[in-house]
Amino acid sequence: SQKLSGVVEDCQCDYKTVDTINEEVLFPALQSLVKKPFFRYFKVKLWCDCPFWPDDGMCHLRDCSVCECPENEFPETFKRPSGQLSPADPKCQEGKPQATVDRTLDNQAFHGWTEADNPWTYDNETDNAEMTYVNLVLNPERYTGYIGASAHRIWDTIYKMNCFKDAHKDVCTERRILYKLISGLHSSISVHIASDYLLDESTNHWGPNYTLLHERVVQYPDRVKNLYFVYLFVLRAVNKASAFLAQAEYSTGNTIEDATTQLLIKDLVTSQRLLNLCPVPFDEAQLRSVDGGELKSHIQEHFRKISALMDCVGCEKCRLWGKLQTLGLGTALKILFSEETSPHSLNLQRNEVIALINLLSRLSESLKFVNDSLLQNKVKGLGSRDM
Repeated sequence: SQKLSGVVEDCQCDYKTVDTINEEVLFPALQSLVKKPFFRYFKVKLWCDCPFWPDDGMCHLRDCSVCECPENEFPETFKRPSGQLSPADPKCQEGKPQATVDRTLDNQAFHGWTEADNPWTYDNETDNAEMTYVNLVLNPERYTGYIGASAHRIWDTIYKMNCFKDAHKDVCTERRILYKLISGLHSSISVHIASDYLLDESTNHWGPNYTLLHERVVQYPDRVKNLYFVYLFVLRAVNKASAFLAQAEYSTGNTIEDATTQLLIKDLVTSQRLLNLCPVPFDEAQLRSVDGGELKSHIQEHFRKISALMDCVGCEKCRLWGKLQTLGLGTALKILFSEETSPHSLNLQRNEVIALINLLSRLSESLKFVNDSLLQNKVKGLGSRDM
């Protein structure tokens, strides 16, 4: 099967090396990390008004719904003292137990973490009254039945924004990079839909849809290239924040799991194999041109609009993963645009770290699925079509 070769454009590593570090280092490490309590529970504002057009309503397929955290799984300090469920809480459509949490206890449960709004995203992550906690393990990113005009309008709007005009022509590096980030993220989401697809709704049979993988991603080399690019971009952000991540406290009240999480994070950010093979996945100096201050504000403004579009996603589960991954990408931009490198000067909040690591895990899974599908001849090799 035909695969990509050479150095990933605008990056410092070649495709073969990326495949190696993903297979040997990142994929197994991230698979373990995202299942730990600290990275499993994500704070998100799910019920939102679309700021761009009237809400189309939620899709009705069962697998579009999001289940809030089961009470017996959520950290004790997050539960309501009374233990009573509010009758206003929506009933879970997937048969999981309801959960209700005290959203004001964020800092008490995770000692040492600050609450700060991410300037790159539309939501105010400090507004606990509007947030709910979701168990990501119980709500996997996969096909939900969210298709048609409503779904296409989200991506069409993103690509038609002024920031991406003439993206293939001689535009500034910052704009080209942002375009590739969004394209790569779009590719990753498409891969996850294809990798876990509802093949037969009548029998609830799920499995990989290789035809969809080829039609949506693999037949377009630029989409695969941009998937590699966003992977290395986010990896560089994790690399740059390594000192902060290594010394942060991952406390959820589960002593054994928290200690394991701390060790897994430390092993990930200090991996000698990773540092030897790809010491600088992406050079963020490309983001700082002469008028970098103005361009940063310009890119930030457009990324906030992209983040705001997640409130227009009609499928609740798609909205959950859209918000998590845009926050993760916004956190990567925040880190790489920052001049701060010491663990004490870099200001990341708990939800940003959760989103960043989960995003890297999503991208890692996407790369592995694409490569495994090509190696096993499950999908046709990369074609010659442009994006």
